[in-house]
Amino acid sequence: MGAATEHADVAERCRRAGIGEPVLRGTGPAVLFVDFTSGVVDPASRIGVDLDGEVAATARLLRVVRATGVPILFTTILSEGGETTAWLRKAPGSGGLRRGTTLVEPDSRLDGSADEPLPEKRAARAVASGRAWCTRRSTATRPWWSPTALGDRAAEPHRAGLDIQAEYGDVVELGDALTYLHGAA
Repeated sequence: MGAATEHADVAERCRRAGIGEPVLRGTGPAVLFVDFTSGVVDPASRIGVDLDGEVAATARLLRVVRATGVPILFTTILSEGGETTAWLRKAPGSGGLRRGTTLVEPDSRLDGSADEPLPEKRAARAVASGRAWCTRRSTATRPWWSPTALGDRAAEPHRAGLDIQAEYGDVVELGDALTYLHGAA
């Protein structure tokens, strides 16, 4: 089954189940950028992935967000030397993501500001632009995402992460997100 056919089948099952309706957009948005740090989006990093297209889309989104004054929040995932968390046992290559290194700072192409909060996480979840799976786990407030600005290590987990549309939030095109943010300012 091809990706388009599979997507249509999932969409139809969700429609029949009565899930996947659009989330109402409020008037006071904030934008969360999940784990778009140098150590994650730079393929030269041990665990880095080539997300150049997603970083470019995120940079475009950030320019609009910053111009509108909508609150911005980045997250970073990091470890401390000597930790033995479940996450580090599962993904020991992530042990290099340590406080004080550029690997845990927002990717330089995003022109991060010291005024923008950077909460630290010790596992792949946050409280959405970013890595698809981590972003899916950050859905407690029923937000929406642009698939253009989401990426992951491989296509399969990326597609699985985008099932956000079914129960958690809305997956919207970047242009729709930009239009909404301009209007919300």
